[in-house]
Amino acid sequence: MSKVLLVLTSAALLGLSACADLNANKASSEPAAATATISAEAQAALAAAQSAVKDAKSKNALWTTADSALKAAEAAAAKGDSDTVLKQAKRASSDVQKGLAQLNYPVLKVGD
Repeated sequence: MSKVLLVLTSAALLGLSACADLNANKASSEPAAATATISAEAQAALAAAQSAVKDAKSKNALWTTADSALKAAEAAAAKGDSDTVLKQAKRASSDVQKGLAQLNYPVLKVGD
């Protein structure tokens, strides 16, 4: 019974990991010049979040919430909304830190 559970769990995780990578190869359609209308603090936070997300993605530690927050920050930058850029960029950076910290967790051993 435990082997069947292990196989089913592995299959489910494999399926979920495939879904997480569906949008990984899409380039951002937001123009870089759109960030010129936001504050310098928002620009710095956005640049830091973009760098952190790129680092986490390269280590396969990117949470979908961090990716979503970064996209929301980039959309807000295109609209010139500095407050939303700051909020979403900080959320993305925070979630990236948590995802990278999760790499240090011990591997779960199932069975003997």
